Amino acid sequence: MKIMVINGANLNFLGIREKNIYGKMDFKDVVEYIKDEANKIDVTADCRQSNIEGEIINFIQEAYLNNYDGIVINPGAYTHYSYAIRDAIKSVEMPVIEVHISNVHKREEFRHTSVTAAACSGQIVGLGIYGYVLALMAVKNIKEQ
Repeated sequence: MKIMVINGANLNFLGIREKNIYGKMDFKDVVEYIKDEANKIDVTADCRQSNIEGEIINFIQEAYLNNYDGIVINPGAYTHYSYAIRDAIKSVEMPVIEVHISNVHKREEFRHTSVTAAACSGQIVGLGIYGYVLALMAVKNIKEQ
């Protein structure tokens, strides 16, 4: 099973940006962790990151066109206003799980709204990077039902 893991704006700055919120692990180590945990559940995680909205849309479309089994996405700040990413998610017929490292509901008011979540199969928030593992498991579970 092959799942694309898409990380959006500023997630390449994990380990640099707001360590008290996002943790000390840098992005490279987070990707390695995701891939290692994916292997344990017989999943291949193809991890991507972009700060560019259109490139994230291209990743979503690529996952569909290349017959991935699903998508795990952390859109970053695009979560709160990217109707273009929402439309891209809605256009693909596959499980898509939205992940947020922090509990967005305990943060600034603008972070409480996700325009992308309604297009997704589910959403996981506030469980740190373990949320990615749960999202991979969720995609696998949905596909195997």
